[in-house]
Amino acid sequence: FRTWHDECGLGWPVSSAGIVFAANAGVIPDLLWISDERLPTAIINPQTGRRDGKLHAALDLVVEILSPGLENEARDREVKLTLYSRRGVLEYWLVDRPRRIVEVYRRTPVAALELAVTLTERDTLASPLLPGFALPVERTFRLPGTLLP
Repeated sequence: FRTWHDECGLGWPVSSAGIVFAANAGVIPDLLWISDERLPTAIINPQTGRRDGKLHAALDLVVEILSPGLENEARDREVKLTLYSRRGVLEYWLVDRPRRIVEVYRRTPVAALELAVTLTERDTLASPLLPGFALPVERTFRLPGTLLP
């Protein structure tokens, strides 16, 4: 992702950043990408009108890697999906390592995130938000720093 960003420079990939949509609606996705267009408003706290080091507005892309456990899975598949959908996220990728799939949710004309495609390790992950970005899905299942699945 960072290589694509370095080549295109169209926005900002950030890992493990907190997003505060409201006082009771904060999350920390595994990875997010925010376009240059959305960044100026996203870094302003709507309560104070000032920057506070947090993101406060809709992001273009959010990536979550499912954590083990039914409670964690339900949070990513239901709670976070609903929150991201309500708050204007354009695309949500859910990486399911045990099943070796990536679910891609995209914003629909009725302003909701809906499952657009389920990719297997033989597919390539791409997005209309990220021109020129292409990642073989099987690479998303490799452990960091290794070439082994």
